[in-house]
Amino acid sequence: MSATLNNVAELQTFLKAEYYTNNFRPVELKEFVKVCDRIYEVDSNAENNLTFSRLLNCKYSSNMMKIDPDHVIALATEVIPANSCLVFCPTKKNCENVAEMICKCLKKLYLEHKETEKNNLIADLRNTGNGALCSVLKRTIPFGIAYHHSGLTSDERKLIEDAYSSGVLCLLACTSTLAAGVNLPARRVILRAPYVANDFLKRAQYKQMVGRAGRAGIDSAGESILIIKEKDKELVHELISKPIENCYSNLMHDSGKDFQSLLLSLIGLKIAKTTEEIYNFVSCTLFGVQQSHLCKVKSLWDVTKESLECLVDKGLICGNMCCETDQCIFHVSKLGHATYKGSIDLACFDLLYSDLKKGLEGLVLESFLHLLYLVIPYDCVGKFNPDWMVYFRQYSLLSPVEQKVAASVGIPESFLARKASGQTVKTSADIMTVNKLYLSFILYTLLKETDIWHVSAKFNIPRGSVQNLLSSSASFSSSVLHFCEELDEFWAYKSLLQEVTKKLTYCAKSELIPLMEVTGVMEARAKQLYNAGYTSLAHLANADPEVIVKKIEHLSRHQAKQIVFSAKMLVNEKAEALQQEVDELRLLPPDLPPLIPENGEIN
Repeated sequence: MSATLNNVAELQTFLKAEYYTNNFRPVELKEFVKVCDRIYEVDSNAENNLTFSRLLNCKYSSNMMKIDPDHVIALATEVIPANSCLVFCPTKKNCENVAEMICKCLKKLYLEHKETEKNNLIADLRNTGNGALCSVLKRTIPFGIAYHHSGLTSDERKLIEDAYSSGVLCLLACTSTLAAGVNLPARRVILRAPYVANDFLKRAQYKQMVGRAGRAGIDSAGESILIIKEKDKELVHELISKPIENCYSNLMHDSGKDFQSLLLSLIGLKIAKTTEEIYNFVSCTLFGVQQSHLCKVKSLWDVTKESLECLVDKGLICGNMCCETDQCIFHVSKLGHATYKGSIDLACFDLLYSDLKKGLEGLVLESFLHLLYLVIPYDCVGKFNPDWMVYFRQYSLLSPVEQKVAASVGIPESFLARKASGQTVKTSADIMTVNKLYLSFILYTLLKETDIWHVSAKFNIPRGSVQNLLSSSASFSSSVLHFCEELDEFWAYKSLLQEVTKKLTYCAKSELIPLMEVTGVMEARAKQLYNAGYTSLAHLANADPEVIVKKIEHLSRHQAKQIVFSAKMLVNEKAEALQQEVDELRLLPPDLPPLIPENGEIN
């Protein structure tokens, strides 16, 4: 059920579903467009789809006009703090600037609204940051305002979302990512500009954003206000009137690697093994339904055959002719088996194989640095631009043996030194290798310090981005481990990558890892529990929730009971696994050779 799909008939065919439509919305949504101080209502029956609604009645001083020329503050204060408001901004930095701008112009009265709850929120945020708190949030939360974007850690996002949902925060300045997948409705939604970064809004994006307006069971109506400049008027007329974009299959994007990946999995899982069986399967996909207008030059049969040939050329599958049926039977090669078992992207499986192979020639095991380099996700490499001064400083802090890692992957010290000093570099280095090594420095520092805030400051990267890199690397490390388990030549990596994956998954001091295996216990909570004397799973499993509540700050009775219950479940699971192992060891093998008595006769 969605308001942001257009070609529903194709999806209906793909899903083999019944389809009905209804325009009912629990809370009425009114859409507005603001140009200068004039506000127009979106009306499909009017000329240009806009009807004049009202003049914005706000008395701005000349100084206020300089601070807020688009009247965001006036629009927001019409509804807050009694009601909620979302302000969508084009960039992360703009979110923070807008949040601070609004607070600078609010009356002191806003500080008194739910003051105790806001102080508790600040304390919780400080607790999740190991004592650190974002300076912007420190200034804005007392006014009931915060920002929400990918620069926040997951713990910060959760606390801010919960505070907004409960009414402690009345306004969030956010990026477009909040529009989809997060249920945070508002009385009024303000779109700061019709852009996401530098790109003009798509119709589906616009509908997702304005769709946040109107809280069922709370408001009788919801409003959205799109702020635009005169120069964007024509584009906005098109935006509010044109149909929503169609939903298309992505299987053929990037030279069809996802289509090939699907075929590899079909063969590897033995779902299909002949060209005809594979074709019958892909005919049922969304791409199969849409193939006539997504790939007009070739038929689905031709696309399938060419993709299979491509997989053969890459050495991922093999084909043998069956004499009885006169058909080619496909099966995966060892490399293909490793690729689909590890869920490795076909765009980089050969690069991963090459990096792992090269790594074996001179693997540096004095630290985790070299292994971290090998598990940096390839799709993360282009998202970070190195700060060359920081890069060279971190390189200089490595031991001589650790510096060999950089040399072994092809990044000499002279290259980093020249880059840091702004000199022209004569010898070029592979940009992917350079960036991968830089990201491995970030992870290496994080594993040593286990504090996202310190690493964020040291590398001048948003803490949320550091956390995303960590979680992506933990996931990719697990994938690389499964990849290596299927290839005998990479036997050396198996036990090494198990430890790396574990370290990346928990990213905490070794004594805290057993506690973090308990559901709901993150690093900050694990530190509190450890310092309170709960140093093992056994301690937690046998703890009294009432005692834990008294010892741990900001821990509710419900949370304490959940932690103890989860610890007991985990202890029982581990005990059962060990008991099963004991039972198997004691079990008499059924194929045990008969005992030969001293007389040499066998009964």
